[in-house]
Amino acid sequence: MPDGVIAKTASNEDLVLDVSLRPKSLSEYVGQEQVKKNLVVFIGASKKRKQPLEHVLVHGGAGLGKTTLATVIAHETGVPIRTTSGPALERTGDLAAILTSLENGEILFIDEIHRLSRTVEEMLYPAMEDFVLDLVIGKGPGAQTIRLDLPKFTLIGATTRIGALSSPLRDRFGTSFHLDFYTQEEIAQIIERSAKILQVSIEALAVKTIAQRSRRTPRVANRLLKRARDYAEVKGTGRVTAKLAEEALNMLEVDGLGLDRRDRQILSTIIDKFDGGPVGLETLATAIADESQTLEDVYEPYLIQIGFLDRTQRGRVATPAAFEYLGKSAQKKLL
Repeated sequence: MPDGVIAKTASNEDLVLDVSLRPKSLSEYVGQEQVKKNLVVFIGASKKRKQPLEHVLVHGGAGLGKTTLATVIAHETGVPIRTTSGPALERTGDLAAILTSLENGEILFIDEIHRLSRTVEEMLYPAMEDFVLDLVIGKGPGAQTIRLDLPKFTLIGATTRIGALSSPLRDRFGTSFHLDFYTQEEIAQIIERSAKILQVSIEALAVKTIAQRSRRTPRVANRLLKRARDYAEVKGTGRVTAKLAEEALNMLEVDGLGLDRRDRQILSTIIDKFDGGPVGLETLATAIADESQTLEDVYEPYLIQIGFLDRTQRGRVATPAAFEYLGKSAQKKLL
């Protein structure tokens, strides 16, 4: 299956697409109802006190809307937002340059915050707590520390791996939100909204077909909608019918549960090569020639969510439901 449909990070195409489809307010943001209720209170309170919002940590699977939520928070609070990522902040100087250029009340959004280097992360501590920046001038015995005052800002951190975040950094966030997988009904609403923005004519049954195969993830839903639109323009009149949507998704090898060829390969490998498991993450990644982090962040969450995979202390195990879905029979292991 093409990497552009189910991938770890947003592609350049996604970034362009996301900007046009991204909701501007909490009222437009579909799903995550409890998160939105809490944000209404927190944002309202910060406005009433005329103070910046407390630092916010957003965690959840890839494509669930963490970046979108950050931009919505910025819009709702009426302040600018500066966007960067953990891997982009390689040196302390990179972070210092951003922090010293922030305006009072501005939001700094750091995606993949768990990938910050240790030295950069430690520079964030006083910035988050006391809004100061400690800079070391010189080297050796003659080195001096200069403390600079920073404008009061709000840090929004996003991560797919909250367990990889150090406790000192995690504890400095005032609030933490977990984004869950969406319901099929919510995904259908997102597809309908995106179709209107993209001016795509689509049947209600086609919306349902795409929603069923979208892995309960907005980013995947928007990708599949775009590809169904492309297929309908080439193979039909441009209107996305249920038949054309199904043909397009079958061509992309996305089945009725939203599993792609890679998902099925992961499950088949566990079942065929390792008798259903348990098998260690690194061993499994080697067996399918992929990175363990991609396996853990991109594919496993959904397979666990639909009950096809279990994580145990001894390793990954394919469930009876996975055996049944792939039409494989469980083999008794020799003692």
